[in-house]
Amino acid sequence: MRTVIKSFKELSVEELYELLKLRAEIFVVEQDCVYNDLDDNDQVAFHLMVKDDEDEIVAYVRMLDKGTRFSQASIGRLVVKKEVRFNGLARRIMIEASQWMRLRWGVDEIHISAQKYLKAFYASLGYETVTDTYLEDGIPHIGMDVKF
Repeated sequence: MRTVIKSFKELSVEELYELLKLRAEIFVVEQDCVYNDLDDNDQVAFHLMVKDDEDEIVAYVRMLDKGTRFSQASIGRLVVKKEVRFNGLARRIMIEASQWMRLRWGVDEIHISAQKYLKAFYASLGYETVTDTYLEDGIPHIGMDVKF
Protein backbone atom coordinates (compact mmCIF):
# COMPACT_ATOMS: atom_id res chain seq x y z
CA MET A 1 0.00 0.00 0.00
CA ARG A 2 1.22 3.47 -0.82
CA THR A 3 0.37 6.96 0.37
CA VAL A 4 -0.49 9.73 -2.07
CA ILE A 5 -1.06 13.38 -1.10
CA LYS A 6 -2.65 15.79 -3.56
CA SER A 7 -4.29 19.18 -3.65
CA PHE A 8 -7.84 19.35 -4.97
CA LYS A 9 -6.68 20.50 -8.39
CA GLU A 10 -4.21 17.62 -8.62
CA LEU A 11 -6.87 14.96 -8.01
CA SER A 12 -7.97 13.04 -11.08
CA VAL A 13 -11.69 12.81 -11.71
CA GLU A 14 -11.49 9.12 -10.83
CA GLU A 15 -9.73 9.82 -7.51
CA LEU A 16 -12.25 12.51 -6.57
CA TYR A 17 -15.16 10.18 -7.37
CA GLU A 18 -13.56 7.32 -5.44
CA LEU A 19 -12.79 9.34 -2.30
CA LEU A 20 -16.25 10.92 -2.25
CA LYS A 21 -17.80 7.48 -2.74
CA LEU A 22 -15.74 6.09 0.17
CA ARG A 23 -16.74 8.98 2.42
CA ALA A 24 -20.41 8.44 1.52
CA GLU A 25 -20.15 4.68 2.14
CA ILE A 26 -18.79 5.28 5.64
CA PHE A 27 -20.43 8.48 6.86
CA VAL A 28 -23.82 8.36 5.13
CA VAL A 29 -24.57 4.65 4.64
CA GLU A 30 -22.63 2.82 7.38
CA GLN A 31 -23.15 5.48 10.08
CA ASP A 32 -26.66 6.30 8.86
CA CYS A 33 -25.98 10.02 8.93
CA VAL A 34 -27.53 12.29 6.35
CA TYR A 35 -25.38 15.41 6.14
CA ASN A 36 -23.80 17.72 3.58
CA ASP A 37 -20.35 16.21 3.03
CA LEU A 38 -19.59 18.73 0.26
CA ASP A 39 -18.84 21.71 2.50
CA ASP A 40 -16.59 23.79 0.19
CA ASN A 41 -13.47 22.79 2.12
CA ASP A 42 -12.31 20.07 -0.27
CA GLN A 43 -11.14 22.69 -2.77
CA VAL A 44 -8.65 24.21 -0.28
CA ALA A 45 -7.66 20.93 1.36
CA PHE A 46 -4.88 18.48 0.72
CA HIS A 47 -6.07 14.91 0.42
CA LEU A 48 -4.06 12.01 1.84
CA MET A 49 -5.05 8.71 0.27
CA VAL A 50 -3.74 5.22 0.90
CA LYS A 51 -4.02 3.13 -2.24
CA ASP A 52 -3.77 -0.64 -2.46
CA ASP A 53 -1.97 -2.69 -5.11
CA GLU A 54 -4.95 -2.27 -7.48
CA ASP A 55 -4.72 1.54 -7.05
CA GLU A 56 -7.98 1.64 -5.09
CA ILE A 57 -8.31 4.16 -2.24
CA VAL A 58 -8.65 2.17 0.99
CA ALA A 59 -8.04 4.95 3.53
CA TYR A 60 -8.27 8.72 3.44
CA VAL A 61 -8.03 11.98 5.42
CA ARG A 62 -8.49 15.61 4.50
CA MET A 63 -5.97 18.18 5.74
CA LEU A 64 -6.84 21.86 6.16
CA ASP A 65 -4.42 24.67 6.91
CA LYS A 66 -4.87 27.22 9.72
CA GLY A 67 -7.83 29.53 9.35
CA THR A 68 -9.78 27.26 7.01
CA ARG A 69 -12.29 25.41 9.17
CA PHE A 70 -10.73 26.25 12.53
CA SER A 71 -8.12 28.76 13.66
CA GLN A 72 -5.68 25.83 13.92
CA ALA A 73 -4.76 23.43 11.13
CA SER A 74 -7.07 20.42 11.12
CA ILE A 75 -7.48 16.86 9.96
CA GLY A 76 -10.88 15.45 9.13
CA ARG A 77 -12.96 13.00 7.15
CA LEU A 78 -10.85 10.05 8.35
CA VAL A 79 -12.13 6.90 6.66
CA VAL A 80 -10.82 3.38 6.32
CA LYS A 81 -12.55 0.90 4.03
CA LYS A 82 -14.38 -1.72 6.08
CA GLU A 83 -12.45 -4.63 4.54
CA VAL A 84 -9.05 -3.31 5.73
CA ARG A 85 -9.88 -1.96 9.19
CA PHE A 86 -8.06 -2.88 12.39
CA ASN A 87 -4.62 -3.22 10.80
CA GLY A 88 -3.18 0.17 11.78
CA LEU A 89 -4.17 2.18 8.69
CA ALA A 90 -6.07 4.84 10.65
CA ARG A 91 -3.08 5.36 12.95
CA ARG A 92 -0.70 5.39 9.98
CA ILE A 93 -2.56 8.07 8.06
CA MET A 94 -3.10 10.27 11.10
CA ILE A 95 0.64 10.18 11.79
CA GLU A 96 1.55 10.75 8.13
CA ALA A 97 -0.91 13.64 7.85
CA SER A 98 0.46 15.27 11.01
CA GLN A 99 4.05 14.93 9.82
CA TRP A 100 3.20 16.32 6.37
CA MET A 101 1.38 19.31 7.90
CA ARG A 102 4.28 20.04 10.26
CA LEU A 103 6.80 19.93 7.41
CA ARG A 104 4.70 21.62 4.71
CA TRP A 105 2.86 24.23 6.76
CA GLY A 106 5.02 24.45 9.90
CA VAL A 107 2.04 23.85 12.18
CA ASP A 108 2.65 23.30 15.87
CA GLU A 109 -0.96 22.40 16.70
CA ILE A 110 -3.72 20.40 15.01
CA HIS A 111 -7.40 20.45 15.91
CA ILE A 112 -9.91 17.74 15.12
CA SER A 113 -13.64 17.38 15.57
CA ALA A 114 -13.64 13.75 16.70
CA GLN A 115 -16.54 11.37 16.96
CA LYS A 116 -16.75 10.83 20.71
CA TYR A 117 -16.49 7.05 20.53
CA LEU A 118 -13.00 7.46 19.01
CA LYS A 119 -11.68 9.56 21.91
CA ALA A 120 -9.29 6.82 23.16
CA PHE A 121 -7.89 6.27 19.66
CA TYR A 122 -7.08 9.96 19.20
CA ALA A 123 -5.77 10.24 22.77
CA SER A 124 -3.32 7.44 21.94
CA LEU A 125 -1.96 9.76 19.23
CA GLY A 126 -1.46 12.59 21.74
CA TYR A 127 -4.74 14.47 21.22
CA GLU A 128 -6.35 16.05 24.28
CA THR A 129 -10.02 16.89 24.68
CA VAL A 130 -10.61 20.66 24.54
CA THR A 131 -14.41 20.91 24.34
CA ASP A 132 -17.48 19.41 25.90
CA THR A 133 -19.47 16.92 23.86
CA TYR A 134 -21.51 18.50 21.06
CA LEU A 135 -23.67 17.18 18.26
CA GLU A 136 -22.31 17.45 14.74
CA ASP A 137 -24.66 16.08 12.09
CA GLY A 138 -26.54 14.25 14.84
CA ILE A 139 -23.45 12.38 16.11
CA PRO A 140 -21.72 13.15 19.46
CA HIS A 141 -18.33 14.82 18.85
CA ILE A 142 -15.57 16.39 20.92
CA GLY A 143 -12.95 18.91 19.96
CA MET A 144 -9.42 17.61 20.42
CA ASP A 145 -6.01 19.22 19.96
CA VAL A 146 -2.46 17.96 19.68
CA LYS A 147 0.55 20.23 20.13
CA PHE A 148 4.06 19.54 18.92
